[in-house]
Amino acid sequence: MIIIGGGLGGLSTGCYARMNGYRTRIFEMHEIPGGSCTGWDRSDFTFDWCVSWLLGNGPGNEMYRIWLELGALQGKEMRHFDVFNIVRGRDGRAVYFYSDPDRLEAHLLDLSPADAAPIREFCAGVRTFRKALAVYPFLKPVGLMGRLERWRMMASFVPYFATVRRSMAVLMTEYAQRFSDPLLREAFTFILYEKHPAFPVLPFHFQLASHANRSAGVPEGGSLGLARSIERRYLGLGGEITYNAKVEEILVERDHAVGVRLSDGREFRADMVVSAADGHTTVMKLLGGRYLNDTYRRLYTSLIDQPGQLSPGYVALFLGLRKPFPEGDPCTTYLLTEHQAAALTGMRCPSMNVHFRTRHYPEHAPPGSAVVFATYFSDIAPWRALHEGPEQRSRVRRGEELHTLPVRHGREYIAAKRRVRDGIVSFLDERFPGLKDAVAVADVSTPLTQVRYTGVRNGAFPGWNPFVEGAETMEKEINRSGPMLPGLSDFYLSGVWATIGGLIRAAAAGRHVVQFVCRDDGREFTAEVDRSAPPPTHLVIPVGRPPQRSRPAGDTAPGAVESTGTGALT
Repeated sequence: MIIIGGGLGGLSTGCYARMNGYRTRIFEMHEIPGGSCTGWDRSDFTFDWCVSWLLGNGPGNEMYRIWLELGALQGKEMRHFDVFNIVRGRDGRAVYFYSDPDRLEAHLLDLSPADAAPIREFCAGVRTFRKALAVYPFLKPVGLMGRLERWRMMASFVPYFATVRRSMAVLMTEYAQRFSDPLLREAFTFILYEKHPAFPVLPFHFQLASHANRSAGVPEGGSLGLARSIERRYLGLGGEITYNAKVEEILVERDHAVGVRLSDGREFRADMVVSAADGHTTVMKLLGGRYLNDTYRRLYTSLIDQPGQLSPGYVALFLGLRKPFPEGDPCTTYLLTEHQAAALTGMRCPSMNVHFRTRHYPEHAPPGSAVVFATYFSDIAPWRALHEGPEQRSRVRRGEELHTLPVRHGREYIAAKRRVRDGIVSFLDERFPGLKDAVAVADVSTPLTQVRYTGVRNGAFPGWNPFVEGAETMEKEINRSGPMLPGLSDFYLSGVWATIGGLIRAAAAGRHVVQFVCRDDGREFTAEVDRSAPPPTHLVIPVGRPPQRSRPAGDTAPGAVESTGTGALT
């Protein structure tokens, strides 16, 4: 088996293929594993781009089993915060979205007693989802379930059916309109850091319930550490991986996938090929647009470029600070004025998410220092309008072809990145005096950065945007026909473009595709937990003293809430 792409989807596919006796080789165009699950060093700081929470990193659900099979968590400390996110309004008030639904309910009622009905309904939904997570299916794809298995799966959801149905039927943007308090009305749409207009209430319930169950924290070592752990598992199982290897074509003979051709002209043959690379690149470039039925043709020639169908890209600013700033919270979404947002190129809505990243990963900075990670959703089009030259280019360095080296985007692009950096630093310096003077190193990434490193279309991680037409169409096709393309044998799709969601979905996709491979080969699928290291440990970290209602003072807006949190790790 040849696997295209060494992100989590490709690594997972390789691990499960090796567990089932297949010889495997992964080709990855970057120098490191992980794809979008990555981080990099600047000076003596590590900038972690991806994992702000990891679904399934605690027991009591099938997601956890997958991570243990992949060796992703063993021997590590899982860190959980008692607050998932803080949303700070333009008037200085703040909403703390506690993981515990009882604490969340008490806090929200304290903020707005008049909104008791929607508050209690939402928190009751979180409590129900805490129980439903135990039966949520991840280990076997729906397309391989028999009729009896499907009935059993549906029966396990009967106690939670009414809540799940209601949470699917209402968009969060609609639900939030039930609140009379203007801050709650806006803050609820930002629970998941950014505003997701197409999301129903379900993912908000699912996420907070996972946090409440201590199954959505962050793993020691961060994103690249997670990828390295799965890489180690894969290599330990006897798999091969080749870096700096960019696949340019999937070789096909008599409608059978038989290998790949790399950018340097070398060809490699195999009995089957699995692509965990960007979906559009796979079907339209590597396969030349062949083997598309009406559904896939519409997905990759029409729907993919319609607004809202792909997950939005990110602009991210990293700051390495020579001061610790212990008052900085792990995660805060700031609602911005139009004036504050004006300097931030590509911003989709006036908000910004700020992590004091060393609260998540203290190992990523020297003692007495800190890392800040500030992000906002951004379309790629404004950045493309500014850039010059190619978005990605392969070059030979010291006799080796490399594919993710920096490219020149021109003065206007660089100036826009500088405005982003200066604007965010000034914003944070007003809230954390002395931050600007403490900056030792800064780094800005845009959706074009994501294209350069991973080749993902429009910088859209993780692929199709959930709960919209493209994602639902793809999911129905996969459930009906499996992760294959019509008319092409010995070829499979894996990774986030063959599913919907983030890292756990990419990891589960690797398990699922190998289950289809085993079915097609008449083999019984098998998987086992990695026993080479002890199970992970868990640490719960309080974010700070709960905010108390107080009388407005000075120029504080009426009904404002003062928050005094130490923010210290304990």
